[in-house]
Amino acid sequence: MSRAPQNHYSEEEAALLAVGPSDGRYRARTRALSDYFSEYALIRYRLRVEIEWLIALAANPAIDAMPALGAEAQKQLRALAAEFTVADARRVKALEAETNHDVKALEYFLKEKLAAGGPQIPREMIHFACTSEDISNLAWALMLKEFNEAHLIPTLARIVERLSEMARGYQDAAMIARTHGQEASPTTLGKEFAICAFRVERQLTQLHRQEYLGKANGAVGNYNAHRFAYPAVDWIAHSRNFVEGLGLTWNPLTTQIESHDFLAELFHILMRVDTILIGFARDVWGYVALGYFTQRIAAGEVGSSVMPHKVNPIDFENCEGNLGVANALLDHLAGKLPIARWQRDLSDSTAMRAIGNAFGHIVIGLNSLERGLQKLELNPARLAADFDENKSWEIVAEAIQTMMRRYNLEQPYERLKELTRGRAVNRETLAKFVAGLPLDAEARAAFAGLEPRNYLGFAKELVARFTPRPGK
Repeated sequence: MSRAPQNHYSEEEAALLAVGPSDGRYRARTRALSDYFSEYALIRYRLRVEIEWLIALAANPAIDAMPALGAEAQKQLRALAAEFTVADARRVKALEAETNHDVKALEYFLKEKLAAGGPQIPREMIHFACTSEDISNLAWALMLKEFNEAHLIPTLARIVERLSEMARGYQDAAMIARTHGQEASPTTLGKEFAICAFRVERQLTQLHRQEYLGKANGAVGNYNAHRFAYPAVDWIAHSRNFVEGLGLTWNPLTTQIESHDFLAELFHILMRVDTILIGFARDVWGYVALGYFTQRIAAGEVGSSVMPHKVNPIDFENCEGNLGVANALLDHLAGKLPIARWQRDLSDSTAMRAIGNAFGHIVIGLNSLERGLQKLELNPARLAADFDENKSWEIVAEAIQTMMRRYNLEQPYERLKELTRGRAVNRETLAKFVAGLPLDAEARAAFAGLEPRNYLGFAKELVARFTPRPGK
């Protein structure tokens, strides 16, 4: 089997050679993830933590081995992370090839950079009293927090807003609901969209409240080396100030690794979001199949390689498929990461490198959903046609038997079951049945105005009252 030549590729060529779809087929949709979940990004975030640890050491007057750093020196240090390049990442990887240790390679890289110019810092104070996980756990927490705040939360908020707009736009679009796949009491299309918007917004509220935990406490979480070197320093307070200064939540009790419970919490929120939207995508797929929606045709787009007439609901199918893959990864990570053998093993470290893949599939799925929603066009004639068929009258049997219960008439359910189940029912059939009931004028007036298309309960009012209004 021949191999592709090993040289520098264009982005398009690299996408063709990628092993996974996040960096391959769907690269145009996931490009922003490289700044958070790539190998380059992980090194850059680790460098940022190493530099902030140096600055925190210098700010503690009890640590006399580290000179105080002025504002300009701090700026120069932070610029090393802010201006970190792919070429810099290559140098770190070259050092890793020598050391066989990714964080140690970063330490050596930082020493090289400072030796070449910048603030004069005692070289061995770089990575002082740190275990690799002190750096890595904070890097992961920062990248997840910042990706969610900059990209994921705004995308979900945008979806909630779009669903809410569609819910209000369709609040008068009556349709026959389906339970067990069969005709049931009518609803409105807007009410069904409102349900999804409400559910996602609730999860989004929890995502806003999500804590991102971090620790900086040494090889087994006891500050052993810290206390031995500087017994007079309040390392517990120093650690807390450092972690919280990064915008994270401090975890006071850990082994060598931060316990990753917050990762499981975060992933479970995202799994619920994905699950809600998978269900919604399947429902909309079904509404397209029923003809309730048509889809705007894109010029040049092919629906089927053999059937020219088809406009397939591929965006909702892609949404379902990608969010399903994301959930499979998130489910494994949520179950695996909070478990470690004794005080440390590396099974969490290698598993966490799949986080970017999980988020990649989330991004692809959400993007597909947004694209699909933009293509939908309501088909009122098809919705109305369901009500024009004689079989739609059987669905108001619920209303009749419930009114009979109010008036204490015998066996209302059983009598309507006998009248309607497995039989063709129309307006005249039900009118004749109602005419034979001993009802007062109020009940007869209610039945006189009863039709399947207006038997909607509070569907319209529920949309008006409870559909989310993002930004308000």
